[in-house]
Amino acid sequence: MYKLNNVSTIFFKSKRILGKQAILSFCFFGLSGISFSQKLTLNEKEYFETPGLNVWVFNNEYNGMFLDEKTAGIEFIHHGVRTVTGGAIRLQNTPEQWDLIPKMIGRKVDKSNNAIEVTLRYEQFNFDSKIIVTPKDKGFVMDVILDKPIPKELEGRAGFNLEFIPTSYFESNYLIDGKAGTFPRYPSGNTEIKPLSQKIPQFSNHTTFDDRGKNEFIATLPLESGKTLIFAPENPERTVKIHSQNQDVMLFDGRNLGQNGWFIARSILPANKKGKVLTWYVEPNVIPNWLRKPVIGFSQVGYMPQQKKVAVVELDKSDKVLSSASIFKLNEDGKFVEKLKADVKVWGNYLRYNYVQIDFSTIKEKGIYYIQYGDEKTNTFQIEDDVYAKVWHPTMDVWFPVQMDHMEVNEAYRVWHGKPFLDDCLQAPLNHEHFDGYKQGPATDTKYKPLERIPGMSVGGWFDAGDFDIQTFSHVSVINSFVESWEAFKVTRDETYIDQKTQFVDIHRPDGQPDILQQIEHGVLNLVAQVENIGHPVRGIIVPNLHQYHHLGDASTETDNLPYNPSLKPYESNGVSSGTPDDRWAFTNRTSFLDYRTAGALASASRALKGYNDELSAKCLAIAIKLTKEAAELDKKAKPDESPMSRWGKGSDMIAILQLYLTTKENQYKTAFLDKIWKSLEENLEFNINSALLALPAMDDNYKLKLRAYVLKYKESIDNENADNPYGVPLVKRGWGGTSQVINWASTNYYIHKNYPDILDKEYVYQGLNYIFGCHPYSNLSFVNAVGNRSKKVAYGGNRADFTTIAGGVVPGLIFLKPDFLENKDDWPFFWGENECIIDGGAWYVFLANAVNDLAEKK
Repeated sequence: MYKLNNVSTIFFKSKRILGKQAILSFCFFGLSGISFSQKLTLNEKEYFETPGLNVWVFNNEYNGMFLDEKTAGIEFIHHGVRTVTGGAIRLQNTPEQWDLIPKMIGRKVDKSNNAIEVTLRYEQFNFDSKIIVTPKDKGFVMDVILDKPIPKELEGRAGFNLEFIPTSYFESNYLIDGKAGTFPRYPSGNTEIKPLSQKIPQFSNHTTFDDRGKNEFIATLPLESGKTLIFAPENPERTVKIHSQNQDVMLFDGRNLGQNGWFIARSILPANKKGKVLTWYVEPNVIPNWLRKPVIGFSQVGYMPQQKKVAVVELDKSDKVLSSASIFKLNEDGKFVEKLKADVKVWGNYLRYNYVQIDFSTIKEKGIYYIQYGDEKTNTFQIEDDVYAKVWHPTMDVWFPVQMDHMEVNEAYRVWHGKPFLDDCLQAPLNHEHFDGYKQGPATDTKYKPLERIPGMSVGGWFDAGDFDIQTFSHVSVINSFVESWEAFKVTRDETYIDQKTQFVDIHRPDGQPDILQQIEHGVLNLVAQVENIGHPVRGIIVPNLHQYHHLGDASTETDNLPYNPSLKPYESNGVSSGTPDDRWAFTNRTSFLDYRTAGALASASRALKGYNDELSAKCLAIAIKLTKEAAELDKKAKPDESPMSRWGKGSDMIAILQLYLTTKENQYKTAFLDKIWKSLEENLEFNINSALLALPAMDDNYKLKLRAYVLKYKESIDNENADNPYGVPLVKRGWGGTSQVINWASTNYYIHKNYPDILDKEYVYQGLNYIFGCHPYSNLSFVNAVGNRSKKVAYGGNRADFTTIAGGVVPGLIFLKPDFLENKDDWPFFWGENECIIDGGAWYVFLANAVNDLAEKK
């Protein structure tokens, strides 16, 4: 086995390939690494650590909802960045998102022997394996142990994989047994075609590959293979050595099969053997005395002069806290001068880092500034009266138009997409478990037979997120939020041309109509079409094939846009229909909760559309009344249900009734709302207080006085809950980022400040936007694309393979990886939990931005 001080020897054998500069860099790393590297130890959080390196062993496991999420298994946080994931027994060379994943059935942490053991199982093959990780020398050993030989059908397929994120290794080299190579910027490895009979089935027998009926699939071939593989030998921050005692280590490029693939080190498990069948020695380099640089969190948009201004600095736990920080202002002569030397206040430890705060609220002079803490300087930001005035424009001007379904969307010289899904849609088949959480039960709950065409559905709606399905509940949320923005702030901005007759959208082209009303109309058109053509609101509408679902680029090419004709052969067309079964499916099982929520959205939309589209406004109200009555009847017949969906939908009737009262002013709805609201506040105060606040303008003083007591309880609750982090906002700890929670929290605070200013200060509102705009953990980038001096450079949209963003999209933000790591990568767009912009989050953000502007104008 090669030792680290022999790596230099391997490297020099390839010096003619790698060049003098890389040699000098690597020599320095090799010498310094030997002298000062520390051995990994097992800490109280049950992962291995040494300064500059953490090794997790199934602290996070595959949860099955979206299959291989690349946030699980054996992982590295290498010099502050998560660069390696997915260490596990896998059944493919380069597993895709929907390939089978192992279930962890056991995890033992042996502190006495400084080791972690996990047991993995593939239920489909009755195949168990154990992985034991033990520190050794300057790295660690991974042993794969089998109680019995691998099943025959997995011979040559089951192997140990470790995945390396490509963006950390672009423009770097690798060595395999001394032979040098370069990590390709674009996938260029070799592949081969194999018969479908040799392929291990994917999730629920879906397939990510459109084989055009040829019954074959693509298999990746290794870039290189050998006993010793060294990643990025010239880059001390990313160097990792892998040595296999027995089986060869192969290097693969997973991007040949999917743009979200990683570089993969893999060894095949031997056949007909049990016991210890594979041993890897892994040695990530650690830079001596490495400390993570401080991250200075602040608002990239800036601040208003009278606003509270507090920067939060995230520090390595071994870093020393400085006593002061400086605020510099740009003078008229073009030079920056120090305007304030601020005391640094120690906040303390949160998760894995220490935090300090810098309060520079005393600075009220308008201008351009930056913050300096030690050697770290932020980019510049503004202090001006109108810093928030335009922050929502990209979301309404660009992001929402791009998300519009069934429309061609143009922007200047660019076409974002043609008219998509003109072939909508078919009834989903019975008893079908789909992907992305869609399921169809034993009945259609409609007049349509499975796979029968539902007419009239190629109208309105938005793509839900970075994919191209219509999710009804998201539409409901968007419409409600847009109506709130319209009624509270009369948002009359007009920068988009929208023509429903020709199904054409042109960005940056005013058409004389408020954009927000046109967007409300667009969302309502699809909901009305659902009720009129299907009979009720549906769970959603989505493509039938997995090889369509992962579609990137122009949405109009996800289907052939021709209605499916079963009398034609696949890929055959007569010009008006097609034999290709690519039309989207409607998942139609009925729920009272979705009926109520849709009724509430349509009732609110009827108010906004009155005077703009009176016919549609009247139709919305009539449908809302009808759905509310029908949902009440469904509830009477419903069996007790404790499913998550049922619990989530609790109180939906109250929302529909409130909106019907606000629209009609009929006492029957007011009485019904008052009968429900107080009990709902007792059951779940934070979830239901928004409904109570929305009702305030239509209620009397006694209602406001009674609600005051709940508002006081709410303030006490959020103060207690948010005191656990230095940002003072609700930080969620889960696998989907929490920007929407922060936005909704701040919006609720706006309603409270507006009605009870003595209870909640307006800083509770500003604080939410400051967090979204960069005063958050991990980095100080704005989570709103193209908003703020420095914002997200990549996001999870239909254009994610281009490593770009769509202006105005709001990313989910920080995901939590157990036990203590918050992450938001800005060089890898394919983590949906961190970077996928969603329509309801965008609408909520538009409301909050306008709310803050409202406070600014009324200062």
